[in-house]
Amino acid sequence: MRILLPSSVAAGGSAPQRRHTARALLAAALLAAALLAAQGCSGDSGGSGGATITVPPPPPTPVPTGPVGPLAAGQAYTDGPGYVEYTPGDAPVLIIAPHGGVLSPSGLADRTCSGCVTVNDANTQELARTIVEAFRARTGARPHLLVNRLHRRKFDANRDRTEATGGGAALNATWVWFHEAADSARAAIVRRGQRGLVIDLHGHGHAVPRLELGYLLGDADLRASDATLAGNGAMARSSIARLAGDSRSTPDRGLGVLRGPRSLGALLANGGYPAVPSPADPAPLVGQEYFDGGYNTQRHGSVFGGPLDAIQIECNFAGVRDSESSRAAFANAVVNALLVYLDTHYGWRPAA
Repeated sequence: MRILLPSSVAAGGSAPQRRHTARALLAAALLAAALLAAQGCSGDSGGSGGATITVPPPPPTPVPTGPVGPLAAGQAYTDGPGYVEYTPGDAPVLIIAPHGGVLSPSGLADRTCSGCVTVNDANTQELARTIVEAFRARTGARPHLLVNRLHRRKFDANRDRTEATGGGAALNATWVWFHEAADSARAAIVRRGQRGLVIDLHGHGHAVPRLELGYLLGDADLRASDATLAGNGAMARSSIARLAGDSRSTPDRGLGVLRGPRSLGALLANGGYPAVPSPADPAPLVGQEYFDGGYNTQRHGSVFGGPLDAIQIECNFAGVRDSESSRAAFANAVVNALLVYLDTHYGWRPAA
């Protein structure tokens, strides 16, 4: 009887790997031979020939498509090429910076799809990191952080796969890793028995210098009256759909979490950073530019019943992200707002 080993065993891998694999396959082959002998090999005429058993190659080892656990809070993990970074946390908040990367490898083609936006949101990666560290310094707990390190010319981490990668295959795995990292954060928050919030952090250059909070409701929606929005089920179509129905603050359920006195817009405006929607600025005026949320807000929010709510924050430049001191001051205001928001609506407080 002859035993044929796969060429990958005969020639590939290191010597210890080849020996280990060959031993395992040889044992399997000998067992098969023994079974054939016990049954009688009618085709074996003796001599040096006989039945040939071809041992199939071992199955390939699956390539991880996301962060591989166990994951430690505060430890940064990246996809294989280092294009995407995820740092797990232990607070019920995930902060995403999809458009602040600066890496521009020459081996990656620029995105040239129709309608592709390739302009970065300046300093938003730095702003996201500053917010996380300010939160940790204040509370001892760390938000989860997910950062796209690539320039937006190469990869847009707030789009579906085709538009995010420009339609090429080179960054498919990076796109999958990015969103599975967000899923890891969600799973970690749920394992702690918590609900939580995703902040998708961006920058805008619009004429009105204010924060634009995106809930997947357009500017025309926001200009409608509270009665109209309540009547047409607007909050069920929003990225905070679950929170609108289960906020621990019963009076804030529904439109209260959108533009009431304890909405995120209200809390940020109280901290000195005007925001829309908020009680003082419930909706953009006709003709004013406004970003209402994007792919991440939809995918990782609760519009489809997920356990996390999501809000896109579009930050104006001057006084928010233009300098290190501006970013530090804004980060403190965000932490102040989040601590009230998390306590009021989710019942979460940092450990004493």
